[in-house]
Amino acid sequence: MTAAVPVEEVPDGTPRASGRRWPLRRVFVVGAAVAAAVGVLAVVLGTLAMMRLDEARTVLLDVVGPAQAAGQSLSVALLDQETGVRGFVISGGNPEFLEPYRAGRAAEAEAVATLRELADRGRLERLGPDLTAAQTAIAAWHTAYVDGVVAGAAADPEAGRMLFDPVRLAVTRLDADLTADRVAAREQVDAAASFLASVGIAIAAAMALLLTAVGVGLRRGVLGPVSELARQVREVASGDFGRPVAVSGPREIAALGEDVETMRRRIVRELDAVRRAHDRLDEQARDLERSNRDLEQFAYVASHDLQEPLRKVASFCQLLQRRYAGQLDERADQYIGFAVDGAQRMQRLINDLLAFSRVGRTAEAFAEVDLGAVAATAGAQLESARAEVDGEIVVGALPTVVGDPVLLRQLLVNLIGNGLKFHRDGVAPVVRVTGAREDGAAEITVADNGIGIEPEYADKVFVIFQRLHTHERYPGTGIGLALAKKIVEFHGGRIAVDSPDDGPGTVVRVTLPDQPQETA
Repeated sequence: MTAAVPVEEVPDGTPRASGRRWPLRRVFVVGAAVAAAVGVLAVVLGTLAMMRLDEARTVLLDVVGPAQAAGQSLSVALLDQETGVRGFVISGGNPEFLEPYRAGRAAEAEAVATLRELADRGRLERLGPDLTAAQTAIAAWHTAYVDGVVAGAAADPEAGRMLFDPVRLAVTRLDADLTADRVAAREQVDAAASFLASVGIAIAAAMALLLTAVGVGLRRGVLGPVSELARQVREVASGDFGRPVAVSGPREIAALGEDVETMRRRIVRELDAVRRAHDRLDEQARDLERSNRDLEQFAYVASHDLQEPLRKVASFCQLLQRRYAGQLDERADQYIGFAVDGAQRMQRLINDLLAFSRVGRTAEAFAEVDLGAVAATAGAQLESARAEVDGEIVVGALPTVVGDPVLLRQLLVNLIGNGLKFHRDGVAPVVRVTGAREDGAAEITVADNGIGIEPEYADKVFVIFQRLHTHERYPGTGIGLALAKKIVEFHGGRIAVDSPDDGPGTVVRVTLPDQPQETA
């Protein structure tokens, strides 16, 4: 007998989880707020860094770069003009040498327009004054020298070169300032990119720190208490019901631990009650087992003890019938016949009861049984009954099952015998035995063309001593189908009766599992 676990009573007013502990909702809200603040700050810093980088790239690509290209175009255009004018002077007024000059004037105008447009944007502070100075020098060079040369006046190339030097100086200063602006814009792009990278690193570091803090917080505040609670619950589930459950942590986890502890105490109380009830059931089962053994022994002994005096009664009644038949009056002969028939019926009843009581004692005789061979043996055993009614027994293919061969033969003898016995007047009985295997079980069908069974009596026929017809009409003890049901249930199967679809008769369906279990 298992020792009962001592019951731990829950005292009244047991305090719940401490109110000083933060609930998980507050922990998650605070954590989410911190994460949101860090996320917003990261978004703001990232946006500012991206805007700064975009602005620097815009100045470099949309202002400084085009301005420097326009300045270089201006230098080339002025150089083409100076070269064309000089060639025109040296060639003695060959108009072909003015083509570079005219192309240079057009390129100059385009470059100046571009530079003036960029200067008006206000992104380059020195571009406007430098462009104005260059235009002033170019205008002075044209007025003092180029316009007269183009008009056909005599000119000194050396004087023209000297007059072009201020133009070259102004354009050189413009190019130098544009180059300096380009370098400064490039530095701003680099600085903005570095700032963006720094912001990205800072954001990554902040997120890593935040994730680390969240992980550590979850581990210490949630996972740790939950793991500890799970460990204690596993210890209790493994059988240590006397171990109290106590955990710390957030309010919900602590409350869950207290609920589990309350459940453990209740389980301990109910387990103790179940064990006491189980002990009582064990004692009753032992008493019932002893009673069953006594009843079986009584039935066995009573059957054997009744056999001898019953055989004597039957024997002497038969002797009286054979020796004095016709010597007494008709009523005496009738009385002697009643006595012989009653003694014989009593012998059959006692034998059937003895067979019924023996079913289900043990499954040690279980083995693989070829139902085809068993059905053939049962048919041979019923040969005289078949010949008497001029019947037919048709045995089809039957599967192999695991069971008691003697009981299975008795089962088929009873079912086939019923099919031969309960036949219709003037109709030769035909009993067909077929089988199949389906869903891990063997199904045996015994069908006949006899009188059939009404549906309302489908369950009644399996009750011991229940008869649907008089003894004079169909002799028997009323134990056959009850014995068949007990044999089938002993093998862990099912039995049922049905009516055929194509005419009168009875169909008995027996289902036997592949792996029968011994019934209690």
